[in-house]
Amino acid sequence: MSSLEISSSCFSQEMKLPLSPPLVGGSVFEPLEKDMNEVEEKSKDIIKFTAKKLSVDEVSQLVISPLCGAISLFVGTTRNNFEGKKVVSLEYEAYLPMAENEVRKIYSDIRQKWPVKHIAVFHRLGLVPVSEASIIIAVSSAHRAASLEAVSYAIDNLKAKVPIWKKEMYEESSSCWKRNKECFWATSD
Repeated sequence: MSSLEISSSCFSQEMKLPLSPPLVGGSVFEPLEKDMNEVEEKSKDIIKFTAKKLSVDEVSQLVISPLCGAISLFVGTTRNNFEGKKVVSLEYEAYLPMAENEVRKIYSDIRQKWPVKHIAVFHRLGLVPVSEASIIIAVSSAHRAASLEAVSYAIDNLKAKVPIWKKEMYEESSSCWKRNKECFWATSD
């Protein structure tokens, strides 16, 4: 069998990769017994609130499906400024039983509006430094339109309905709890 050798200073060892797949018993691979359209996979709705750093890769891996051609993501990060003040971090708190229940309602709404397969929402709690993710939303679907619209709907409704509070920590040692203008219980000024 011929092979290709890959050697680089980045690798600690050499790897040999076959140039073509091995033949089994002199024949080519047999077709899969089940057609891909027949694959059954239960939809997943994943919710996680955590004080640990969020991973875009981890969340996107959770919604991968062989039935889907699209995964859409929203990643909300801590920016370093707000209204001329230098922000050093955000701090999040949530009323978890109600927050999880509201996220489940958002999932239900999404499933009624769009043909999506898997949905994941991970939200960070506690301190979130500048440039780190506060929230990651991932949705998979057969086609991009459904997952893109579902992700947009999810973040808009999460900000409007889920009891999560954000405190901005400023460089000058001050801080401010921020009212979410999109939240249904917020009053107009």
